[in-house]
Amino acid sequence: MARLLIVHHTPSPSMQAMFEAVVAGATTGEIEGVEVVRRPALAATVSDALEADGYLLGTPANLGMMSGALKVFFDLAYYPILDATRGRPFGLYVHGNNDTTGAVRGIESVTTGLGWEKVAPVVSVTGEPGKADLQACWELGATVAAGLTLT
Repeated sequence: MARLLIVHHTPSPSMQAMFEAVVAGATTGEIEGVEVVRRPALAATVSDALEADGYLLGTPANLGMMSGALKVFFDLAYYPILDATRGRPFGLYVHGNNDTTGAVRGIESVTTGLGWEKVAPVVSVTGEPGKADLQACWELGATVAAGLTLT
């Protein structure tokens, strides 16, 4: 069975709504054969990352950057997972009050270094997530999870 790891930092109602939509998409009954593992960024481990076949990353944009919690995950896991996870698929959702550009750029820099493959457009939301934003989060979760059934 394929394993999808969701590494998230969910400190606000907006991030919680986006996280729940991503999980709902990834765990929809239409997708079989994928185990979805959810880990807060500060609890995600190197073993979690090594055991996963794909990744969903969720973070608020804090001061123009990814959250410190997601940065800690990458700082601890980067070199231990570098060679073993090349080519694995990932998706990304980001929430900001004003702008998410710096956070997205930072995460894409790290994932490029890891050799991960972005398999869906980034879901980037500023302000309170609306119905279309939450639908995009659902589709992100479903797309990344469904892609794992094809390998």
